[in-house]
Amino acid sequence: MEWPLCLWVFLFSVQLLVYGGIGCLDYERIALLELKASFDDGTSLPSWDSEESDCCGWEGVECNNKTRQVIQLSLDGTVGSWNMNASLFLPFEELRSLNLSSNMMSSWAENEGFGRLSRLRKLEVLDLSSNSFDNSILPSLNALSSLKTLSLGSNYLEGSAHIQELAALNNLEVLDLSNNIVDSFVTIQGLKRLSKLKVLDVQSNNLRTSVLQSLGALSSLKKLYLGDNNLNGSITTEELDSLSNLEVLDLSSAQLNQSFLHNVWIMTSLRTLSLRGNGLNGTIPAQGLCKLKNLQELDLSDNGFEGILPSCLGNLTSLRVLDLSKNQFSGNISSTLITSFPSLEYLSLSYNLFQRLAPFSSFANHSKLEVFELVSNYNGLVMESETQTWVPKFQLKILRLSNFSLGIPSFLYYQNDLRVLDLSHNKLKGKFPTWLLYNNTRLEVLYLKNNSFKGYFHLPSRPNPDLAALDISNNRFRGQIPTRISVLFPNLMFLNMSTNSFESTIPPSFGDMSQLFFLDLSNNSFSGGIPEHLVMGCSSLKFFKLSNNNLYGQMFPKFSNLTSLMFLYLDGNHFTGNIPDSLSNSSSLERLDISDNSISGSIPGWMGIVSSLVALLMPKNHLEGPIPAEFCTLDNLTVLDLSKNNLSGSIPSCFSPPLVLHVHLQENRLTGPMTKAFSKSTTLVTLDLRNNHLTGRIPNWIGGLSSLSILLLKGNYLEGKIPSQICELSHITIMDLSHNSLSGPIPSCLNKIRFRIGFRSGKFSLQSYFTDIVGFPSYSYPSQDLELSQTLANSYPVTYEQAQVEFTTKKRSDHYKGYFLYLMTGIDLSRNKLTGHIPPEIGNLSRIHGLNLSYNSLTGPIPSTFSNLKQIESLDLSYNNLTGTIPSQLTELTYLEVFTVAHNNLSGRIPEWKAQFGTFDESSYEGNPLLCGLPLPKNCTPTMIQSFNGEEEENGFMDKTIFYASFAASYIMVLIGLVAILCINPDWRRAWFHRIDVCILTCCYFVLDNLPTLSTRKMCKPHA
Repeated sequence: MEWPLCLWVFLFSVQLLVYGGIGCLDYERIALLELKASFDDGTSLPSWDSEESDCCGWEGVECNNKTRQVIQLSLDGTVGSWNMNASLFLPFEELRSLNLSSNMMSSWAENEGFGRLSRLRKLEVLDLSSNSFDNSILPSLNALSSLKTLSLGSNYLEGSAHIQELAALNNLEVLDLSNNIVDSFVTIQGLKRLSKLKVLDVQSNNLRTSVLQSLGALSSLKKLYLGDNNLNGSITTEELDSLSNLEVLDLSSAQLNQSFLHNVWIMTSLRTLSLRGNGLNGTIPAQGLCKLKNLQELDLSDNGFEGILPSCLGNLTSLRVLDLSKNQFSGNISSTLITSFPSLEYLSLSYNLFQRLAPFSSFANHSKLEVFELVSNYNGLVMESETQTWVPKFQLKILRLSNFSLGIPSFLYYQNDLRVLDLSHNKLKGKFPTWLLYNNTRLEVLYLKNNSFKGYFHLPSRPNPDLAALDISNNRFRGQIPTRISVLFPNLMFLNMSTNSFESTIPPSFGDMSQLFFLDLSNNSFSGGIPEHLVMGCSSLKFFKLSNNNLYGQMFPKFSNLTSLMFLYLDGNHFTGNIPDSLSNSSSLERLDISDNSISGSIPGWMGIVSSLVALLMPKNHLEGPIPAEFCTLDNLTVLDLSKNNLSGSIPSCFSPPLVLHVHLQENRLTGPMTKAFSKSTTLVTLDLRNNHLTGRIPNWIGGLSSLSILLLKGNYLEGKIPSQICELSHITIMDLSHNSLSGPIPSCLNKIRFRIGFRSGKFSLQSYFTDIVGFPSYSYPSQDLELSQTLANSYPVTYEQAQVEFTTKKRSDHYKGYFLYLMTGIDLSRNKLTGHIPPEIGNLSRIHGLNLSYNSLTGPIPSTFSNLKQIESLDLSYNNLTGTIPSQLTELTYLEVFTVAHNNLSGRIPEWKAQFGTFDESSYEGNPLLCGLPLPKNCTPTMIQSFNGEEEENGFMDKTIFYASFAASYIMVLIGLVAILCINPDWRRAWFHRIDVCILTCCYFVLDNLPTLSTRKMCKPHA
């Protein structure tokens, strides 16, 4: 019995040594619960809930395996805006790491600052990043002499950082001050005390070049991150030489100048160098980078380097990472250069101007290559043909070859470990390459967009559970989508099959893809409706696009579970019926486009409750009824298009979204005046209310829309004067007030309009959403983090809502959008009741392209200042009452294509028939009987010209309105004077009437003498 007992004791002792004690220490468990009680809001750290459970298994707690004492606390993102109480951490005597990052901490309780943590003699790591601390925290950290790692990144440190306040941290090896507002370090002596510091991260501050002098005191420094600063001064060799042990130097986006490239050679210890995004240009100096023979990682991406790659780069034989993307390099990439880097793991040559690339066989001996990216931004890159068959020694993880005119590379048949494959824009032909999925079972992203694959979409027979993204858009696939797609790709998150020739119905099996967040089936020939199983099962769907198919029936199933949906595009189909209430479950909806369908009924009020709506596009349907008053709460709305429906009633006066950019309500039956709707929308760029039944005046608040660029009020029943406040729209580019009943003069202040070309388009990019909502894994190389979500986002095109407007110029109505809308400028005031002279100030609109004042009652001459309209292409002044001559200076308008002054009262010679005026025919001048000269058949005689000129000199022009008014007044005055005289003097009155009798008798006898058929003369008896 004695031996088994000893054996049992021995085994128990071994268990204690190997697996530790049964649970954590009681006093530390109690301390943890007290710590939680001090900041708990009832939701954080739910596992910290028992006085009996093992606290070593609690969230964020790590214990020593032997002693079961707490050695690490990770409280990142859990304590909230808590006032630091250091005493609560003192029971953890063995604590080595404390993480309090990503909270909202900014202060501490009285006498409970970080200095009290000095009693924790073994504390080595303190992470306070992503909080709200300012410079006052630095002195309180000075007592923590045991610290080896201190992180204060993403706080509110600013100005000059007094490093002497950290001088006592003589064991510090890693210091993170990134993402603050520090511009300098005070006292070099303080830095000298940090003699063991090996890693310093001060990126994303406001540091200047002089900081390098201070950092020279850090003799042990091996890694220095200075990116995103303002190092725009000259950097001397002395400053760089002081960092003699530096191995990693990150100067990305640091605003460096060219001098650094010439002096960097002195830093011979460098292993990693990043100069990404500095705007450096010119050629790479051979005496700079090429001498860094120990360099293993070099990032020169996103600059302006140009010319041929220097052959001396081949000296960098230790390179593992080389990124030359997004520059202007040209010439050839030779086999000699490629073979100089046998240890290469990562190579990116994308977005340059290379003309020729060595054959892929140049990589035959690169056994470590894992990432190769060559995306061309033009079609001039040629790949040298292979001269021999070869089998690669490498197994790539990421391959991006885009915008070539080549077949599938032969080495690709030997790859079996690919995670990302992008062969887009390559004119590849044939059937869908299912062998890629067979060979690469861990493939996560397959990108085959914009090729010439055709035929049926055949899938592999076995599942690929790792495939997360598949893009086969812009090809020639046809037939049905296989119903087994959800079985073969069960974890698909991104699927783009747009712009093919797929037909039949949409497979309901899509509903089995619970992780799918992006589905684009637009521009195909699908028919039928949207499967209910799809909208019930794809609960993660955020982007759903079915535009331009042949879908019909109810636009959305009666029941839906798309609670995460953000973008829904159903435009260009044949949907009918009402807008279903099932869409109200998508409370995160940002963009809804159901335009160009046959949807009827009224707009449901629940749409106004979806506060996340940014763009609502429903034109070209049969919607009726009023605009819901609930729309007044859509504060995030930027684009609203309800045009070409049958909407009625008035625009809700409360509808004035603060962020709205474009509003299109044209071609409806809206009535009533323009109330205060839009009056507070100071961001409004486009307001299109054409062809409705609006009445009343143009409101004075229109001048407060300081961003308004396009104002279209054509075809309503607006009346009254054009308000002078409209002249305050300094950003206006197109203004159409035609076909109304506006009266009064043209405001002379219109010359204040400067036609500032360019306006916000309401653009949004999917790229900004990919990195937030895609959970693809990343592959990290020493200085290159390869997010698959970013890889996909960079490849996917920008999607945006383009404003499109209709404007009449050059005697035709055109639609303008995009670049052409950006360039167009014009004013149309035609078909109103405007009177008075044309203000000469209108001639100051030097950037205007189209001006239409026709069909009004304007008088006076054509202002000679119109010769200043140097960019005008269309000028229509027809059907008015203009007088005088046509200014000869108008022949200077060299861009004028359409010119008409028909049906006025103009006179004199038509300007010389040359340049643009030589292209105008008789119709431009008809209806002016006093005009002469080509192209009219009426020649100008010297007498006629002299008569016109003399008349102008003596009397100037004749205003018909003034002439008729003065004539009538004179006639009335003579008549009144005559009556007054006859009433005052009776003798004159008798003489006047006697004279009238004599005249009557004389006339009567004259008539009878000449008309003998009359038998009696009684009618001619004089009055008694």
